Amino acid sequence: MSSGASPPEAPQSITSLYCDHHGWLVRWLRMRLGCSHQAADMAQDTFVRLLLSERKGPATPLLQKPRYYLATIARRVMVDSFRRRALEQAYLQALAQQPEAYALSPEDKLLMVEALHAVDAMLDGLGRKVKQAFLLSQLQGMGYKEIAAKLGVSVSSITQYVAKASEHCLLFALESEL
Repeated sequence: MSSGASPPEAPQSITSLYCDHHGWLVRWLRMRLGCSHQAADMAQDTFVRLLLSERKGPATPLLQKPRYYLATIARRVMVDSFRRRALEQAYLQALAQQPEAYALSPEDKLLMVEALHAVDAMLDGLGRKVKQAFLLSQLQGMGYKEIAAKLGVSVSSITQYVAKASEHCLLFALESEL
């Protein structure tokens, strides 16, 4: 039965990736973030992202450079985290400028921040202009002609952008229910 060719190797498991490289990933993140707590959280988020992606199929093929693979995912986790924090800060600053009569309770603020995170996650992966066109249309009620002028593109492009973003949001909502 030996034909001289070795059998194909199985994909690397997330467990073995975690055991072999978690410590390295935390150190790598700590060097970039300057905070061991944030580094530990983001390392965990990196492995959670791997676990969630494994639902769709094998998340970890046979890796030639597992640390490069983990660093790539960790960079994406960092970018997402920084974007969420910036969004949250912008919202909190806008709230701070509101008159006292419009002040929200801490519970309402938390609900609003969570809703912002959900919208941000839903729009993740869309291009800048697509996301901008969708938000201008949905949140500010701008017409397609007005959005087209603001973004410097044609009205038909705005129609396509909004349709693409709407479809993306619908698919995200459907996947979230599964």
